Amino acid sequence: MQRQAYVPGLTALAAALALGLTGCSSGGGADVTAMDSKAGPAAPAAPPGRYRTLFEPCGAVPQTALKDLLPGAAELPDAERDKAYRGSASVTYDTDRRVGCSWKADSPDSSYRLVLDIERVVSYDPAVSDDARAQEVFARKQAAANLPQTPASPQTPQGTGAAQTPQAPGGTTTPPAGTGGATQPPSGGVAPTPTTGLEPRLLEDLGEVAFLDDVLTPDGSNGRHRTVSVVFRTSNVIVTIGYVAQTTGATEVPDSAELQEKARNLARLLADRLEE
Repeated sequence: MQRQAYVPGLTALAAALALGLTGCSSGGGADVTAMDSKAGPAAPAAPPGRYRTLFEPCGAVPQTALKDLLPGAAELPDAERDKAYRGSASVTYDTDRRVGCSWKADSPDSSYRLVLDIERVVSYDPAVSDDARAQEVFARKQAAANLPQTPASPQTPQGTGAAQTPQAPGGTTTPPAGTGGATQPPSGGVAPTPTTGLEPRLLEDLGEVAFLDDVLTPDGSNGRHRTVSVVFRTSNVIVTIGYVAQTTGATEVPDSAELQEKARNLARLLADRLEE
């Protein structure tokens, strides 16, 4: 067996390199371990929202519902009626993030318009979930609606809720003089506002959170313009429905109860669609 030739200097160089590598490895490992122990475990990313896509909006409202929401369409010629029921899709650049559609039907004494907007909220902050970000967007919409304070709200001034009965010395209650036992607001207070159940308000039977707004405004010569809005959130999707009725001339003011019922029925239908 032949013996390998010995080259002076190479053996020493190899030994030096091996020693250096061993020293770097042991020292680096200790430093990395120390850094890892100080950093602690990484925080888990916030969970994504339930929805990744959105449904097509113009086809989401069945024609049977549109016939009820757009009563003037039934009197239109066939081509115009079909166009009214078909709706017009909103311009959007990402149909997985936001979609919308609008419908309109006019008659000689009234006009009805329905607007649907559906937004899928995405949080780009790994520490904030899509649902939490969607709730922030919903809260801003609710604040913009400026819903009236309810009597149970701690911000309601004293006297705007149930009337306070004055107390006689000793703590016994007595009705105010001259009222025949009926309670009156305290001096300088505000009389309770009668409620009809149709005021702008939070809704408890729709999505995870929801509210309804109802605004009546004059519209030219004796015309009236009422807009009912229903907004609800389910996970990271926010649905906004705008239902507008406009009357002209001596026609009666658009009925609040009727418009609210129709808008809420449509909202329930869309909420069911999100559950599919």
